[in-house]
Amino acid sequence: MVEPGRPNPEELLARMEQEARQESRGRLKVFFGASPGVGKTFAMLEAARRERQAGVDVVVGVVETHGRTETEALLDGLEILPRHAVAHRNITLEEFDLDRALARRPGLLLVDELAHSNAPGRRHTKRWQDVLELIDAGVNVYTTLNVQHLDSLNDLVAQITGVVVRETLPDSVLDQADDVELVDLPVEELRRRMEAGKVYIPAQARRAMSGFFRPGNLTALRELALRRTADCVDAQVRRYRREHAIRSTWAVRERLMVSIGPSPFSAKLIRAAKRMAERLRAEWVVAYVETPGQAAADPEIRMRVSASLRLAEQLGAETVTLTGSNVTDSLLAYARSRNVSKIVIGKRAGPLWKRLWFGSVFDDLVARSGDVEIIAVSGEPEPVAAGIGRLSPQTGAINWHEAAHAMAITGLVTLISLPLRNVLNPANLVMFYLLGVVAVALQCSRPTAFFAAVLSVAAFDFFCVPPYMTFAVFDYEYLVTFAVMLTVAVLIASLTIRVRLQATHAAEREARTQALYRLTRELSGESRWMEAGRAAAAIAREVFQSQVILFFPEQAGKITFRRRTSDELPLPAVEEGIAQWVFDHGQKAGKGMDTLPGATALYVPLKGSQSTLGVLAIVPGEAAHLESPDQMHLLEIFASQTALAIERTQAEMAARDAQLRAEAEQMRSGLLSAVSHDLRTPLATITGAASSLRTQKNQLDQATQAELLECIELEAERLSRLVNNLLEMTRLQSGKVTVRREWHPLEDLVGAALTRLERILEARPVHAEIPAELMVSGDDVLLEQVIWNIVENAAKYTPRGTPIWISGRATAGFGEYGGVEVDVRDSGPGFAKSEEQLIWNKFYRGKQAATVEASRGAGLGLAICRAIVNAHGGRIEAANHPEGGALIRVWLPHPGRPPEVPNG
Repeated sequence: MVEPGRPNPEELLARMEQEARQESRGRLKVFFGASPGVGKTFAMLEAARRERQAGVDVVVGVVETHGRTETEALLDGLEILPRHAVAHRNITLEEFDLDRALARRPGLLLVDELAHSNAPGRRHTKRWQDVLELIDAGVNVYTTLNVQHLDSLNDLVAQITGVVVRETLPDSVLDQADDVELVDLPVEELRRRMEAGKVYIPAQARRAMSGFFRPGNLTALRELALRRTADCVDAQVRRYRREHAIRSTWAVRERLMVSIGPSPFSAKLIRAAKRMAERLRAEWVVAYVETPGQAAADPEIRMRVSASLRLAEQLGAETVTLTGSNVTDSLLAYARSRNVSKIVIGKRAGPLWKRLWFGSVFDDLVARSGDVEIIAVSGEPEPVAAGIGRLSPQTGAINWHEAAHAMAITGLVTLISLPLRNVLNPANLVMFYLLGVVAVALQCSRPTAFFAAVLSVAAFDFFCVPPYMTFAVFDYEYLVTFAVMLTVAVLIASLTIRVRLQATHAAEREARTQALYRLTRELSGESRWMEAGRAAAAIAREVFQSQVILFFPEQAGKITFRRRTSDELPLPAVEEGIAQWVFDHGQKAGKGMDTLPGATALYVPLKGSQSTLGVLAIVPGEAAHLESPDQMHLLEIFASQTALAIERTQAEMAARDAQLRAEAEQMRSGLLSAVSHDLRTPLATITGAASSLRTQKNQLDQATQAELLECIELEAERLSRLVNNLLEMTRLQSGKVTVRREWHPLEDLVGAALTRLERILEARPVHAEIPAELMVSGDDVLLEQVIWNIVENAAKYTPRGTPIWISGRATAGFGEYGGVEVDVRDSGPGFAKSEEQLIWNKFYRGKQAATVEASRGAGLGLAICRAIVNAHGGRIEAANHPEGGALIRVWLPHPGRPPEVPNG
């Protein structure tokens, strides 16, 4: 425990770490408004210009003026970063260029519309993620945000306006802002701006004013913005007080704290505080201080506290359980940390002597509260709910098995003391009996330990104090001995039981911590949400010693018992309705709860950060003890952690699906682009030539007709190659290609490919160095296609009159029997920087085009080569040759010892 008035070392360490992070982190300022048109961007630009006049390096990352001339005028003289063009669904989108901003690193960067969704293919899906990366990189950022874009208010805004806002961001982003400036405008003035066309064009403005921008909607949104800004300012005040160790309360905002205990009066106290908070329109917190003695309290008392805390949560309070040895110290420390202005506490009537002798929390708070107002609520306690009394056995009665154990230990101590009563002083024999009381207290309940204390005094008097075998004493000083012995025995028993119960409680907490650690570890390793659910159910089954099943919704959010984590179903089908109710309302129900207590199982919602993901059903076993507040709290944590893990896996799956869809879209766009271009161009040529031959045959000489026919033939061959490449890639990707391995001379394969390439290689000499004895194992048709594609690609990038080199040689460093290495080198410009890996992607076409042919084609040839080489167990690589040009090298392994080639 930290003494009152002294700083907490952990808080100091956390503050130092926070300050260290802040030194390297940029600052974020949010210009916050109730709706579009209030002037957030205008206010941001005005503030930025003031910073620029003060000498700050101000750069505009992205600002949306929406055609407003007064806003555009404020951009004059400011440096504006070029935007990044992104092609999406046949349109070009201009997005904020995060990489360019990080490279520029200005003193202040303006990034408008924080909730904006980025185009597919960008590093982050949301602009607020770009801003957080900038902040982490040390860049100061100004940005704008409307209240309807906050996640926590999304449902409320939809209810008020009837419009569901799709672009949202987590509230934590706004909470991280170093400064929030509210840009406010009266409703009528905003509507006048709308009518004047300063927000939207007239036609659009008229529709907006009859819908989203109705006066009632704007007033409600304005109130939400004011309240949310007040929350941010309040958080800044608390942070300032914490950083500057200000312990006095600043009552800038009413905040009530209610102190409750295990008394039945707590329920009435909570309701009174609720009414008081409503009158003051104040936040209220219900606090319970768990002292070491209460931590080891009887289950009935702890259930009473748990019921009171649940009541407070149902009435809308924030609940907190504090730990400490002194209730007053803990309450005041928490009240000052939360800037509480009033503490509400119960004050029951009692004898004055009891308050003077034992003291009271109320008197301590009044004496030490300082500037915190103390409000006492008096009255009679409400009757305890009938169910609470049934949750635990009577704790005041003596267990007769324990009583027999206490009598046996006392009898054993007496047998030891009888031979020694004439040897030792009676005062020394008292120690044996006190030791016996400790032995009883270590194993039995408090009433039994007290019974052992009384029994020990009686046995000591009867057997060890003269006259023996009677309770009469000759020396009245022994009465003092008996009184002190009884007091010490009771005190030792109380302390021993307290230590034992605290040790038990600590062990239970350690077990809960281990269970949560194991749950977190198991869930972190799961990548599929159903497997995460099964892992969580298995761990919960062991921890709670009960049957645990997780249910998940099917279509339209309907919970059925078919979609579950276990093949067994120990629940009646009629309880599907209970699970559905829990899923819809996000509240616990079922066995032991106020709602549907007659159910077979207890149903707990799996609440993620965005929505309810499913329902956890637990059929309590004999050792479950779910009536214990600690066990119930642990179960709630299990459900929460499981929901977050499932939400994480679902988000990862959604991200993977989105990536696959983006790749598919990119491939589709590439295919459409390639096919539309490479089909349209040859078809146009063929159509034009054929039309000329048909309509002007008599006017054309023989040479021209032959040229047109040759053009038709060439373009038809190009179409054939395109279609063949598409079909070949489809076959390779489907895995239906069977490699027929046979031994072939490499020279024959290269010669066949060059023969087919004669027309394409026109005016480009080919220097081939292939040993006649060099053999290669593989499918001759596929390998010839590889050579054809590589050489055809080299011809595209090799200017006319410059050579292409082809070489082959045996290599011993590839497989058990070695292999073949084939090089194809052109005389073109080579690969652009970092292009060596990109050329193997489907539909990719090189940037360093040396001929018109190089800019035509589907970009499939080299991708097909890699697929064929991989199917043969080989490897293909690309690089720039030291003497210039591009080099593509293929390695093909020998599956066995190659045969010898017979001489001529």
